[in-house]
Amino acid sequence: MSSDCDVVVIGAGISGLSAAKLLSESGLKVVVLEARDRVGGRTHTIRNKQVNYVDVGGAYVGPTQNQILRLAKELGIETYKVDVDDAGILHTNGKSYPLYGFFPSTWNPFTYLDFNNLWRTMDELGEKIPAEAPWDAPFAEKLDKMTMKEFINKHCWTKAANDYATLFVNVNITSETHEVSALWFLWYVKLCGGTTRIFSVTNGGQERKFVGGSGQISEKIMELLKDNVKLERPVVHIDQSGDSIIVKTLNHETYKGRYVISAIPPVLTTKIHFEPALPTKRNQLIQRIPMGSVIKCMMYYKDAFWKRMGFCGAMMIVDEEAPISVTLDDTKPDGSVPAIMGFILARKAFRLAELSKEERKKRICELYAKVLGSEEALHPVHYEEKNWGAEQYSGGCYTAYFPPGIMSQYGRIIRQPAGRIYFAGTETATQWSGYMEGAVQAGERAAREILCNMGKISKSDIWLTEPESKDVPALPITTTFLERNLPSVTGLLVLLGFSSLFTSLAAVGLFAYKKGLIPRACI
Repeated sequence: MSSDCDVVVIGAGISGLSAAKLLSESGLKVVVLEARDRVGGRTHTIRNKQVNYVDVGGAYVGPTQNQILRLAKELGIETYKVDVDDAGILHTNGKSYPLYGFFPSTWNPFTYLDFNNLWRTMDELGEKIPAEAPWDAPFAEKLDKMTMKEFINKHCWTKAANDYATLFVNVNITSETHEVSALWFLWYVKLCGGTTRIFSVTNGGQERKFVGGSGQISEKIMELLKDNVKLERPVVHIDQSGDSIIVKTLNHETYKGRYVISAIPPVLTTKIHFEPALPTKRNQLIQRIPMGSVIKCMMYYKDAFWKRMGFCGAMMIVDEEAPISVTLDDTKPDGSVPAIMGFILARKAFRLAELSKEERKKRICELYAKVLGSEEALHPVHYEEKNWGAEQYSGGCYTAYFPPGIMSQYGRIIRQPAGRIYFAGTETATQWSGYMEGAVQAGERAAREILCNMGKISKSDIWLTEPESKDVPALPITTTFLERNLPSVTGLLVLLGFSSLFTSLAAVGLFAYKKGLIPRACI
């Protein structure tokens, strides 16, 4: 079989389909080749009688994510707010405490200074990192050689702040602090509006979900593109040595186009044979940015008993033995199908991957019973999960990460075309990279790069500024005078340096506290 078109898009996730939709609307003939038996990529909405519908992949949207919100509205998909009206729970040191927002309060002044200095430092450094070119930041090489573990150890004196900062990294990128570059992580947080925006529900990245599931976005675009989306067609060969680019699939079909858009995770392009070979730097890059690791778990109950207890269902769990690190209520917007969504992240996903589904379910129920202090958590009516590390056509979730030293050396290659092959995917975004928002931005940007190359639009039209969503307006992120000006723990010791004895005693005390030699309550 052979098929001719203008553009062959590889990957029918949100990024590839966003590109295909824009190109089709511009009058080009497009074919989308998808390896799986479904569209959606790292979004996946499961439907059955027990759950109605549930997102086992990417699900959350919020203010400043204007491109995915515009696309969803155009497709007739509405959003609803995730319920965080009541208190959440912080579980640490074996005890549960009320949590308002996702940033814990603390009675300990040293811990408070530690937290405040950490978030402030991350945001201040992020402001100096160019979104489009983080490798050009004045301190890029130095920060890129540093892991986030080293960064956290450098800025956190207290164990409580260190542990929570580690959780912050695990939750946001499903990877370990020792695995990722500090430059890359600070850039990633910056693209998502800073530490508060990325981590918050209200006015943040987890504020809303789509009524009916995020999978509808890809499904509705597939309907618009009709027979031009081909499922179960893993691409194995791309030949751009001739006038047309020839794309071959595993089932021996051939597609010819003038251009190709690769909208799959960078590491998955190592599965494709290229002729001529990819440029050296691109070939090196795709071997160096692995995927994160997560198992997304939904536990269903006969009723939302946590709400009867005065809790919203959001839990932050700082416990190395706990399978789940963070939860949110996943009840439907009409109050039906009560559920708690939880993430098994990074090292924990690795450890628990070999267990049976039933054993994971049992451990999660026991954890929820402990954290919520309720026997009702032990008696779910249904359980759904998705282990993204087992998906050969994703390789993991949520996104690819940059280990130390890679971004400053290879990062600038991420969006560079290889001949007539252009690159999309959320990893190439400059806003909300790793999210559905980044997927849309990247797909439409790659499509406009081709339109520009064809002379249909000007170069200045490749990167467009999206108007703010009127339905999901963004409130500014503000800080208080104290938050901006309080010293770090180190700064406090310097201020108190007039007394060498006091300073020495304080330093000894802080060292003991940091090492856990002094008992702590709460965090």
